[in-house]
Amino acid sequence: MTNPPTDTSMTPALPRLYAHPFSSYSQKALVALYENDTRFDYRSLEDADAQAELAAAWPIKRFPILVDGGHVILEANCVVEYLDLHYPGPTRLIPADAETALDVRMLDRFFDNYISTPIQKVVDDSLRQEDQRDPTGVTRAKATLDTAYAWLDRRMAGRTWAVGDTFSLADCGAAPFLFYADWTHRIGAHFRHVHAYRQRLLARPSFARAVDEARPYRHYFPLGAPDRD
Repeated sequence: MTNPPTDTSMTPALPRLYAHPFSSYSQKALVALYENDTRFDYRSLEDADAQAELAAAWPIKRFPILVDGGHVILEANCVVEYLDLHYPGPTRLIPADAETALDVRMLDRFFDNYISTPIQKVVDDSLRQEDQRDPTGVTRAKATLDTAYAWLDRRMAGRTWAVGDTFSLADCGAAPFLFYADWTHRIGAHFRHVHAYRQRLLARPSFARAVDEARPYRHYFPLGAPDRD
């Protein structure tokens, strides 16, 4: 007997992630996918067809986005929450306990607003023409980073992950943002808890995979990627 032909039309389509390997926000979503070995269709934006598909799905063309059937999920934190809801795995990225989940979301916003946003200010300014740069804005962004490093250093004393001992949405964002933060405005050696946390994130297999996939694109970093990490 031979097996009947497989009806591929009955196979559910995989969710499609439109992302770039070197993008910090893309890595935030990728860490969530890799953390639970979630099957997905990776539409890398190095590809022109993927860029056109992204523009058709989301005219603003910011990424990452996740397309799952008729759903278009915008913003990396929402992508992670969607995955945790619809494609749950061993690592639950949003805790079931409402109070703990609130803490996770608070830390997620901390990493977005007070680590990633000032990084982007410094990086974007380096891409401007000399006469269009904003040195005062860059100084303020670096001061924000120093203040954020100090706050995080106090918080991480005695902690393994951003919220207790459980890897979560907050750590998905912390990983790429702290990675690039140290490239952009060095984390002082005296912030030893932040450095230890950053090293734990780099050792996490899900983030280590994202870092390795991004290595071919390090020449994109306008400040010059350091010869480390």
